[in-house]
Amino acid sequence: MRDLLPQIARWQDAGKSVALATVVKVYGSAPRPLGSKMIVSSAGEMAGSVSGGCVESAVIQEGLGVLATGRPKLVEYGIADEWAQTVGLACGGNIEVFVEPIGDGDAAIAALREALENEELVAQAIVLAGENMGDRLLVWPDGRREGGWGTTEVEGQVLAAAARLLAEQRSERILFEAADESWDTFIETFPPPHHLIIVGAVHIAIPLVDFARTLGFTTTVVDARSVFATPERFAHADHLLLGWPDVVLPQLHMNEGAYVAVLSHDDKLDIPALQAALASRARYIGALGSRKTMARRANELRDLGVDETALGRIHNPIGLDLGGRSAEEMALAIMAEIVAVRNGKG
Repeated sequence: MRDLLPQIARWQDAGKSVALATVVKVYGSAPRPLGSKMIVSSAGEMAGSVSGGCVESAVIQEGLGVLATGRPKLVEYGIADEWAQTVGLACGGNIEVFVEPIGDGDAAIAALREALENEELVAQAIVLAGENMGDRLLVWPDGRREGGWGTTEVEGQVLAAAARLLAEQRSERILFEAADESWDTFIETFPPPHHLIIVGAVHIAIPLVDFARTLGFTTTVVDARSVFATPERFAHADHLLLGWPDVVLPQLHMNEGAYVAVLSHDDKLDIPALQAALASRARYIGALGSRKTMARRANELRDLGVDETALGRIHNPIGLDLGGRSAEEMALAIMAEIVAVRNGKG
């Protein structure tokens, strides 16, 4: 969604209305994951994708219809004999797509745009069927809310589910029930952009930057040692910062999209880096070194006022155990663990 905002703004500035299509259910295999989006302008233009090309032409027509009526619509696409050569999914899966008009006067949509532009973690609950189809409720981790459905009992259930999904950074289709009514709801979580912060411009960090960038992470390498942190060694990193972690890290926006890998194996860098990372909302914190080394670091961090709950956030030894020993294999193990955490697998 975040990458579509500039195009939405351009179309609306040109006086065009816009429909948004979101994948809200995937059955079997499908070429695009839950939450995939495309937008359609009133001029028939499109951006984004919900199926990798299989059903986009059909979704454009649905989008134009939604813009004509002003009412959202839930549609299903799948492989069928009569559709196989037209709009069917070649991979054999089925998807449900929610198509809705998005105006610039809706307070909840405006709040969602602002949250995405500010790189905030936010969840959106939207009703997919019934009289309240299209109603939305935004929820932030700090308890802020925008929008609503006007039913306290259901909203309580939605808020509890949204809090869980925000913590997991995951989206889910849920059927809520209250007062003999059911509410088919898609709760979509919008994580901040993924940012890998590497403390220690060591040899492992070089391939780690490569892996992270391939997987869509912005990369920042931090080190106070100018002999290691050179532009020649890290020309491929998005940012190379020369300085002490206790000074540099607090200046970075370490939100729920931040992943911190502490690799210097030098306590002068590692201890302040871990302290700063544990004071942030970073989703992942990993530290290179043995369990014995980490036990010593933990005692020093306790002396600095870090509590046991915070210490439990540290992944050590860093990375999945793939049995490798080369810099590239160790970088792969670290990146594998980060991807597992990002996907809620550990």
